[in-house]
Amino acid sequence: MTFTNRGVIKTAQFHASVAEIPIPTLRPEYILVRTIAVALNPTDWQTVDESLKEGTPYTLLGCDAAGIVVEVGSKVTKEWRVGDRIAGGAHGGNDLNPQDGTFAQYILLKGDIALRIPPNISFEEAATLPGGLGNTGLALYRHLGLPFPTLPIEEMKKDGRSVLIYGGSTATATMVVQFAKLSGLEVITTSSPHNFELLKSLGADHVFDYHGPDCGLKINALTQNNLSLILDTIATPATAEICAQAITSIPSPNNIYINLMDIPFPRPDVKNVFFLGYTVSGEMFEIEGQVWEADLVDFELTKRMMVLGERLVGDGVIRAHPARVEKGGLEGILNGMQMLKEHKVSGAKLVYRIGEVR
Repeated sequence: MTFTNRGVIKTAQFHASVAEIPIPTLRPEYILVRTIAVALNPTDWQTVDESLKEGTPYTLLGCDAAGIVVEVGSKVTKEWRVGDRIAGGAHGGNDLNPQDGTFAQYILLKGDIALRIPPNISFEEAATLPGGLGNTGLALYRHLGLPFPTLPIEEMKKDGRSVLIYGGSTATATMVVQFAKLSGLEVITTSSPHNFELLKSLGADHVFDYHGPDCGLKINALTQNNLSLILDTIATPATAEICAQAITSIPSPNNIYINLMDIPFPRPDVKNVFFLGYTVSGEMFEIEGQVWEADLVDFELTKRMMVLGERLVGDGVIRAHPARVEKGGLEGILNGMQMLKEHKVSGAKLVYRIGEVR
């Protein structure tokens, strides 16, 4: 390759900067992509605050991107052509593969878990999709054990159960709300009042103000003490306490609390499940010295999820999380990560355009 490449990298704990970096080496299962737009996630700034593995000069940051296919690896089984519009995720800040990440002009996306961007959405909208779709698949269809959606959606049977999605205005939660509704569940969620209408428009049956008094007890009363499924996308001791009040007091091995931050749950009688979205790659990875083994079950599920996502987004059944497009390109991403760290963004996903369609 004769191209030049620039990206947002971590060179030490708490330090990220924009620098010139090599074009990533194409691996057989991957696609080389010229990036058009990237979306930010809380994990991006959290990764910057983590220690850098000794002996690693830098890691590329970023997890979500949309762009144009440049070159296809020899072992990619999904059909891709040079010039296709593509959206996908990567493990930014990966200590085992420092070149993985999305905050660069040229990046690698794993071909079989990327999605072809439907013609009805922009690169900016598409960049918000991969992480949300991947986490939704793991939360609903792996860890909560719901049946995977079938097409046509209209023929899906009502599940009859309720699910609480705590933190409904996050990018993962807005996707989970939509798929949980399609899967036939009564969807209960929480947010600030200014996001109520957004969540109701996505299919939420009930939305509670998490600042309101006795929020958890009110949800428990609404469900007549029968709520057994919870996904907490915020995952702090305070949110866990509210969820503990909301979930049923009737003992059952089917009572599940899922969280994304590995926090303890106040109720030992409830199954507490922690997962990381990085497992969708089906590859081993390392975070702060802890090695996670490859999970091919998550990889195969995500392959199916991306195919379904392409179809439903293209048909207008599933909507992308609202994109808040910011200026500044790669340099602007540094400010965006700080905004997320300071909790200055709600109900929208920060998106930066770092390339142009030629």
